[in-house]
Amino acid sequence: MTERKMSENVFYMVPSGGLANRMRAVASAYWLQQQTGSRTQVIWFCDWALNAPFHQLFLPITKVELSLRDATLLDHLLYDRARRRNLWLPALPQRLLFSRRMNESEVKPLKLSGFDFVAWAKGHRCYMSNFMHFGDWQPSLYQQLFTPVKEVTDKVDSLRQQFSPHTIGMHIRRGDNQYCIANSPLQLYIDKVAEEVERHDDTKVFLATDSQDVKKEMRSRYGQRIITVDDEADRGSVEGIRGGLVDLYTLSATSRVYGSLGSTYVVMAADLGGIEMIDLHR
Repeated sequence: MTERKMSENVFYMVPSGGLANRMRAVASAYWLQQQTGSRTQVIWFCDWALNAPFHQLFLPITKVELSLRDATLLDHLLYDRARRRNLWLPALPQRLLFSRRMNESEVKPLKLSGFDFVAWAKGHRCYMSNFMHFGDWQPSLYQQLFTPVKEVTDKVDSLRQQFSPHTIGMHIRRGDNQYCIANSPLQLYIDKVAEEVERHDDTKVFLATDSQDVKKEMRSRYGQRIITVDDEADRGSVEGIRGGLVDLYTLSATSRVYGSLGSTYVVMAADLGGIEMIDLHR
């Protein structure tokens, strides 16, 4: 490979979306780096969907070679996703810095069409913003990339001490997600707990939800069988997002996890723990 060709083999990735989406994007960036031999840089931005720096959620990546940094002021000018809120200004320097660019809205349809991301990236200066999984890699890669900070692992360990030999996980998404509310109503979860208790008298449930009303309802029915965190979900603060990370890793430690249809969060929990994931939907 010539010196010029090596200098062009560059890949910048900006993970977007919520926690699980970003973790999938980082893993995909690592896979693409391995396939192309590119000099890869992942830049982690704080925004309304996830307002927490990487270093306040996870330890530095050391088990594999992948360069990831929290965004600086200069990064906001050069590498942020070009959109209305920043007047699309980063698009101009990106056109000068990269020969190929792809935003998150393009990734999914291309993936579904069988697009060759390796051929697209190899030997070029490329930029991508992404919230999706692409490439051929195993979920065990998450364990190599992501190690939560001690504040998170200590809380996970504390919750796990309340587990019984048969503890299942449930993620009940509510908030403003009308799709989950309509297709995965609470009664499905209530019935499923009843089934589990019928089969296993020692059943406990680790419940992760963004609804205080759901917590109250489940506790009123099942009492001490329900293990949950009392804090309200808040993606706008570091503590709130750490709470979501605690829920995620605690769910991954259960024997199986039930979740709302279409939730990437519950899929991530199952992947992290290597456990069965079951959609509850009409």
